[in-house]
Amino acid sequence: MARRRALPKVRDCMTFLYFEHCRIEQDDQAIAIFQSKNRFSIPCASIATLMLGPGTSITHAAIKTLADNACEVQWVGADDFRFYTSGRGSSSNTERLFHQARLWADSMQQLQIVRRMYQFRFQEDLSPDLTLQQIRGLEGVRVRSLYHRLSQERGVDWQGRNYKQEDWHDANPINKALSIANACLYAVCHSALNAVGYSAGLGFIHTGKPLAFVYDIADLYKAETSIPAAFEAVADTYFDLDEIVRRKCREKFYQARLMQRLIPDVDKLLQYAGADETVEPVCFLWDDQLEKVEGGKDWSEKSE
Repeated sequence: MARRRALPKVRDCMTFLYFEHCRIEQDDQAIAIFQSKNRFSIPCASIATLMLGPGTSITHAAIKTLADNACEVQWVGADDFRFYTSGRGSSSNTERLFHQARLWADSMQQLQIVRRMYQFRFQEDLSPDLTLQQIRGLEGVRVRSLYHRLSQERGVDWQGRNYKQEDWHDANPINKALSIANACLYAVCHSALNAVGYSAGLGFIHTGKPLAFVYDIADLYKAETSIPAAFEAVADTYFDLDEIVRRKCREKFYQARLMQRLIPDVDKLLQYAGADETVEPVCFLWDDQLEKVEGGKDWSEKSE
């Protein structure tokens, strides 16, 4: 395992690479990707995240080399519109996870973040006199107005959001399209959050679900991505909705520069300033009086 200081900074790496329908093998400290008649050799230390789409196979040696170089590996659906699982090297960033957990466990901090998230959606200052219940009410009005406006602009009949997973075939086209588009957005958000170390389950607005934080973050971008994508898709056709919604989502994600914005936006909302990359991380031991003490040392004399 390379020492943290010896590894390239994340800002100097390719953010992510996506491959599908290929075979991946170890090539010294690189990986060799065989796709059709092409062969690509990519140094593992230059990749932050490798996304493996449908039809990929990867050798044990390649995974080990990627892990030794702290490269995140994610198994995703076509074009990253599904997120299945991931693996990462032992030197992966944990500072964001600890920062998120500390905020999540503090009710006052949690309330401040919830207000910042709602303010992000409104793109304007919210009066400090508004209660959380009042803000949720204003958000409901904003979303209903958005649905009504898009319905008028696209000529799509809108009778309200009405969807149950067990009644999928009974849902009307626009409700199906919204569910498909939101699932695409959730997958992109989940991949990005997971890649930098945030926990998908520690939500601030949503709670009690494995993807609570994913839902928090996806809601920040629905109004400019998944919702208009769904209405545009249904305006074009009622058939093959899955394919056309995915295509519309790709367009909206690209236009919104979603992947470039997502993590900086989350860091700002959570006021994460970043870790000092020049300092080698130290493992601490939890202490009931001092909060934490340094690990990796002999404490036998102190306990006598």
